[in-house]
Amino acid sequence: MAQLNIAVVVGSIRKESFNRQFAHALVKQFPADVKAHFVRIDDLPLYDQDSDGAPPVPAVKRLRDEVAAADGVLFVTPEYNRSIPGVLKNAIDQASRPWGQSKWGGKPAAVCGVSIGTVGTAVAQSHLHSVLSFLAMPQLGQPEMYIQWKDGLVVDGAIGQASREHVQKFVDALVAWMRQHQA
Repeated sequence: MAQLNIAVVVGSIRKESFNRQFAHALVKQFPADVKAHFVRIDDLPLYDQDSDGAPPVPAVKRLRDEVAAADGVLFVTPEYNRSIPGVLKNAIDQASRPWGQSKWGGKPAAVCGVSIGTVGTAVAQSHLHSVLSFLAMPQLGQPEMYIQWKDGLVVDGAIGQASREHVQKFVDALVAWMRQHQA
């Protein structure tokens, strides 16, 4: 089977982000022929339509190139005020513009997230699914992955024993979904 390259976009730029910790632990459960590439979004300028006609700044070019090179995208997002973080929306906007040149279109996507609240990131994920639908990204529907951050979720950089099987089911479905759509 051909190697599968998955871009991982974490919607939090906080240094000790629960979602970043979770994402790094989750990708350790990928099979050997699946590679994760963490996409940097903290250095992107705010999207401004006036820049559509100009060559992209280096950070935006890098983002667009990394998305274009991926076979699929895993979004790992926190929930801010019942929606996705602005930095994540900005990254999505930067790689979707100028109009007609989106790097997201047709890329299979999966969404998950971690929150300290009991609802996990359910509302943020719902909003993100809506955005990804507009961008023509086929999305993994099941299993959904809304995780409450608790002690033991990530232990020494790996998914803790209590959640490992649950996360593996998501990983297996994500990999199968991305392979189904691999060019």
